[in-house]
Amino acid sequence: MKVLHLDTNHELLIDQLNALGFENHEDYTASKTDIEAKIHEYDGIILRSRFTIDKTFLDAASHLKFIGRVGAGLENIDCDYAESKGVFLASAPEGNRNAVGEHVLGMLLSLFNKLNKADAEVRAGKWLREANRGVELDGRTVGLIGYGNMGKAFAKKLRGFDVEVLCYDIKNGVGDDNAKQVSLAEFQEKVDVISLHTPQTPLTLNMIDSHFINQVKKPFWFINTARGKSVVTQDLVSALQSEKILGAGLDVLEYEKASFETLFSNELPQAFKYLIEAENVLLTPHVAGWTVESKEKLAQTIVDKIKAKFC
Repeated sequence: MKVLHLDTNHELLIDQLNALGFENHEDYTASKTDIEAKIHEYDGIILRSRFTIDKTFLDAASHLKFIGRVGAGLENIDCDYAESKGVFLASAPEGNRNAVGEHVLGMLLSLFNKLNKADAEVRAGKWLREANRGVELDGRTVGLIGYGNMGKAFAKKLRGFDVEVLCYDIKNGVGDDNAKQVSLAEFQEKVDVISLHTPQTPLTLNMIDSHFINQVKKPFWFINTARGKSVVTQDLVSALQSEKILGAGLDVLEYEKASFETLFSNELPQAFKYLIEAENVLLTPHVAGWTVESKEKLAQTIVDKIKAKFC
């Protein structure tokens, strides 16, 4: 089978597919229109998030048997239409779940201890000890929205802390020894920290808005390493200003382009300007699952799934 690679990935992906007898071609620069013109020649596609695989693209891919998405989600693919055409879809949330779990924990501890603020002040010659007195995680209730690969990985990291871990998920029966599954009402009643671990779906778009925030009983810390469009940024900013949200760690932003590779080219939105300047906000460029180790794990996961299906 002929496979077209649309994004660069760990070299093991092509090396191992070659060893399995696949014919691998690479095209990392052509436009989507140019790719559509030749995609009928290929049995498989490997990509990250370079562009959307929509109905028009899938209709042009008349011999397509599989799509491997080297990442956790499949929101850049029309999954229903692909599956209706018999296309096997493989993503790799197992590959970067540990990286995400570590990143969330790092963000949370940094916010609790004002590490980014203190670091900037010391570099500027300020030695403000009392102003940088932190708070401790022990004794808090940590709530996870979405309890799949990423949520479970973060909950596992919390086992060394004296915390209560709750999870809320639209699926029943996902709780385990590391997190107790509760109703949304109980979740909003108890949590001190909310960490988002949901895919991008119609149900999760704009999910964290003023209504949701106001339903949470206590002021809380918020972490998002999932998808930026799940959060209404202006509502988040308003909650930071009113101190309903005590601090935020954001690895993803509402303003990201679909490829995740760039932010935006127009004038900065006012809400984003606030986030940039806020001392209790920590920002990273969609790298929670972007470690040296996860790059290899993601590629290996895709190879293993293709091998299991076709070899």
